[in-house]
Amino acid sequence: MSGLYRCGGHGLATVLRGLLACGLGLLLWLGLPGQAAAQLHRHADENGVAVLRSLESLRDLDYQTWQLVAYRQGPPGGPLLLRIVGYPGKVRLDHPTALLVSSGRSSWQLSDLTLANPQLAGDGRSAAAEFDLAPLLADLQQNRPLRLRLPGVFTELPVPPFVVMEWRSLPTAPG
Repeated sequence: MSGLYRCGGHGLATVLRGLLACGLGLLLWLGLPGQAAAQLHRHADENGVAVLRSLESLRDLDYQTWQLVAYRQGPPGGPLLLRIVGYPGKVRLDHPTALLVSSGRSSWQLSDLTLANPQLAGDGRSAAAEFDLAPLLADLQQNRPLRLRLPGVFTELPVPPFVVMEWRSLPTAPG
């Protein structure tokens, strides 16, 4: 009797392990996306102009969190801008300061357009800066990670490939 019980118990354990392995494999397979989908958001600005944006919060190497908003105003072909926002009271950004971007051996210097934006120019908190993103996006051929440097503010802010993919989709995405 005990031999039959042991054999039956062993068979049940094997079946349960097999079901558990299949279930875990199915969950992993379903949980892994084949391709990351861009998380672009559409809305109208205060003048009714369509805005398409990518919004991400990222940490620099000093563990400070920054909000990066890459956006396009108007239809495809419209201006492409990158706004970097720190927490008011923790940081003060001086203008103009170019944003330095690198990826592998390539590097770019993005122009500071903050003072050209009346809302940002008049904001006494000085916790945001805006840059021309078009030169960078025109040169990028792949969704490679980027490293941002804003002299006097942060030494390195890593930007992962999925964010680069969102930014690269901005110029041609329907508004």
